[in-house]
Order: sequence, then structure tokens, then C-alpha cells
Amino acid sequence: MDILQRLARFLDRPLFPWKKVIIGFSVGQYLFEEFLSLRQYQVLKNTKPPKVLQAEVSQDVYDKSQEYGRAKAKFGFVKGLWGQIQNIAFIHYDVLPKLWAWTGQLLLNFAPARFSGEISHSIVFVLSFILIQQALSLPMSVYHTFVLEEKFGFNKQTPKLFITDMLKSNMLAFILTPPILAGFLGIVKKTGNQFFYYLWLFVAGLQVFMITVYPIAILPLFNKLSPLEEGKLKTDVEGLAKKLKFPLHELFVIDGSKRSAHSNAYFFGLPWKKHIVIYDTLIEKSKEEEVVAVLAHELGHWSLGHTTRLFGISQVHVFYIFLLFSVFINNASLYADFGFLKERPIIIGFLLFSDALAPMDTIIKLLMNIISRRFEFQADEFARNLGYKAELAASLIKLQIQNLSTMDADWMYASYHFSHPILSERLKALDWTPTGKIVEEKPEAEKAEKASGREL
Repeated sequence: MDILQRLARFLDRPLFPWKKVIIGFSVGQYLFEEFLSLRQYQVLKNTKPPKVLQAEVSQDVYDKSQEYGRAKAKFGFVKGLWGQIQNIAFIHYDVLPKLWAWTGQLLLNFAPARFSGEISHSIVFVLSFILIQQALSLPMSVYHTFVLEEKFGFNKQTPKLFITDMLKSNMLAFILTPPILAGFLGIVKKTGNQFFYYLWLFVAGLQVFMITVYPIAILPLFNKLSPLEEGKLKTDVEGLAKKLKFPLHELFVIDGSKRSAHSNAYFFGLPWKKHIVIYDTLIEKSKEEEVVAVLAHELGHWSLGHTTRLFGISQVHVFYIFLLFSVFINNASLYADFGFLKERPIIIGFLLFSDALAPMDTIIKLLMNIISRRFEFQADEFARNLGYKAELAASLIKLQIQNLSTMDADWMYASYHFSHPILSERLKALDWTPTGKIVEEKPEAEKAEKASGREL
């Protein structure tokens, strides 16, 4: 690893303007993403749906979809600007060293002496940082849920449920952060310059642990999972799983409708023990064969090895992050430029390194979305080859209408942001021939307007 040591020495230059460089990276990424959003906003002004959808989507539904897209885009502009202001302010006003000093004093005043070390200090710092970030993002979260989503008929949360979810999330953060962070920092401290290898193994093991624990201890805190009732849908799904030799252990319905009118289905679990979860909203709004077609697509990801490959790619990514972190962990100039002159806390180094890595993360995000969209096309083709071409197309169109999803996109924006192809691309790949209106029911926005008696 002599190359890494030489690179570390090269990057550790006294008086190097790390603050300006990282602010430059942040502003550059922000401007690039806003440029893409402005391109997409022009597409959201279109008045006619894509040609392949003109026979399936009414003008009224298309107009509402475009209105919803523009509303989300405007919200995204404000949220992005607020996030950028926060980031620059945190750096310019040395929030990190001040928060580190404050949490250290907090421990000194109120904690026993044995909790005065770097690990305890880092845990208190991270938890405090989480609470500050949550407080700063709370107005945006409230607006998104109770104004934007409410206006278009998608929000099902009550203020009580919103607050309860927030408290539960904080509880999980305060339970899980200390042992995970203590393990992270302990490994770095005890394994020397080779910490990146042991840290990678630790994170891989943690991921497997969370996959096991999540459905048992975490998911039930927020949603109710109920066994899918006996009937044709359950029989068909179990038959599909058996045909594909998918290791189905349990088949659940999740009460997604208590928070949102959006629909989804997914599977999770260990390689030999999988669980399928179907949103109650999907069952309510789709025919049984269409739900099976959606699951044929999802199981296509498993059968084609997409989930395994994505997990492998993520492990390479994690290893590469920790490997590069080993270059920055002792960078005195980086710490000093951010106000850490006398100490170099590992967690601070990791946060600053993450900011410095932003340009590379942008490229990786683009590449991952390219891979993901390719996998989506392959999963669609898999479902088509199983005989679900018409049912999958119908389901995709229904979900598009009911969720008022974006029906067209700027190619640059889609390449960077979208992990799934847009509907018109998927229908074209399926060789779908328009047959007329597939769905007569109104989108959620119309239902909400009719029920409330107010204009949207």
C-alpha cells in the first residue's frame, strides 16, 4: 500500500485551502443538479403526453401529472437551496469544531470520567448532529407531507402519526448509533493502516445483520405486516415463486395506505429465506393478474441475479470508500483548515472526507443509475417471457396514472436522477401496442378533490 501512503503525503499540504475546495465541490454539484432540474422543469410544461401514452392517458390526467411534477420540482428548488445554504453556513462558521467542543464540554460536565474518550465523544457528537439536521429539515418535511402531498391526495398521515414516526426514528438512532459507531471507531483505532479491510468486513456483516433484524424488530414499529389472505392472488404468487424456485418463506400485505396512496411491492431477506411484501394500495387498485405481473418483474431481478450483483457492486463501493479514507484519515491540513488544530477525531475526518469525495460520488451515482435502468429493462423482459406482457404493461400504466408519476423526462435529468426508465421507454421495450383506456378510475388527486370539495 505504498501508493496510498505516497498519495496521503501528497495531499497533506500545509495551508492547502480545503474549505474553499470542498465549498467549490458543493456549489458545483448544486449548480449542476439545478441545471438538470431546470431542464426537467421545461419538459414538465409540455401539454401533450408521449405518443405511446396518448391512447391510454386522458388529457386531464396528464395535466394533473404535469402539475404534480412541477409542484415537486419547485419544492426541490427550495429544498436544494436551503440545503446548500446550510452546508456553506456549517463550513463558513466552523459549526463542526464548535459542536465538537460543546459536546466534549457536555461529557466533561455530566458524564462519568470513563466516558470522556474519543468514542463516547463521537457518539454524543453524531447524535447531536442528527438532531440539529432533523430540526433544520423539519419545516421542509412538514410542508412536503401536509401541503404538497396533501394537495394532490397522496398524504394519509395524521400529525400524530407524523410525530410518532419521528420519535420512533430518533429512538432507533439513539439505540443503533452507539454500538455501530463504537465498532466503527474501535476497528479504526485497533487495526492501524489496514483498518479499511476490517472496516469493510464489519459493514458487510452489519448489512447481513440488519437484513435479518429489520423485518423482525424495525419494520413492525412503523407498519403492520399481515399474511396475504387465502385466494387466487396468493395461489398465483406462490405458484410463480415455486416455478422460479424462489425461496419464498412468507407473503405479506403491508398497510402502506396509512401513510400514502402510492403503491409498491418488494421482497427482502436472506438468500435462503425471502419475504414478499405487497402494499395494500397495490392490491386495491390492481387486478390480481396485474399484481402477479408486478411480482414477476420483481422476482425477475432475483432470478437474473440483479440483487446479488448490486450487493456485490455495493461492497466494492464500500471497500473503495474505506480505502480512500485511509488516505485522508491523518491529513493534518484538512483537519486544520476546518478548525481542528489540536486533535483529529476519526469521525470528523470521515465527514470531511465524505464532502471531499462528492465529485466522485456524482459519477458513481450516474453509473449506478445506468446499471439500474438496464436491470429494469431486463426484469420487464423476464416478466414478458413468462407471459405477463399485457398484464405488466397495464399495471405500469395504472400505477403511472394513480401515482401521477412523471410521464416524460429530459434525457440528461433522467440519466442522472432516475434509477428506473420512464414509462414510455418501458412500454416501447415491451413492444406494447396501445389498445385504448386501460383504467377508468380517477387518479388520487381527483378523488381527493371530489372528497374535499376544494380545487387543487
